[in-house]
Amino acid sequence: MLHNKFWQGFFALAPFISLFFILIGYFFFMYSIFNNLPELEEGSHPPMEFWRGFGIFFIMIFAMIFLSLGSLIFYIVHAVQNPNLKENNMVLVWVLLFIFVGGIGQLIYWIVEIINKRKETSFSD
Repeated sequence: MLHNKFWQGFFALAPFISLFFILIGYFFFMYSIFNNLPELEEGSHPPMEFWRGFGIFFIMIFAMIFLSLGSLIFYIVHAVQNPNLKENNMVLVWVLLFIFVGGIGQLIYWIVEIINKRKETSFSD
């Protein structure tokens, strides 16, 4: 699974794509609240549409949290098992980058260490 191109690309790009969808969902949620503001101010009945949108928003946030943690674990394991990084302290540098920078560090690792190394090996063959 670590050397599968699909999973490498998925775990590198999925946190950014899910962040984009969460932002879109947030704007739709805020639009629905401002659109239904007169009904919410009357207070004659509980605002069920508000809580429904709130629940969907939290489900999306938890999905992004699990996806980001899965991506972090995937790329830490990949960096530790990468034979190109064994000769120097680059494993430590990459793992610290993953932890402190987050998804951007994983995307940079995917571009620099996986895609570029794949192209270099195909040219040398």
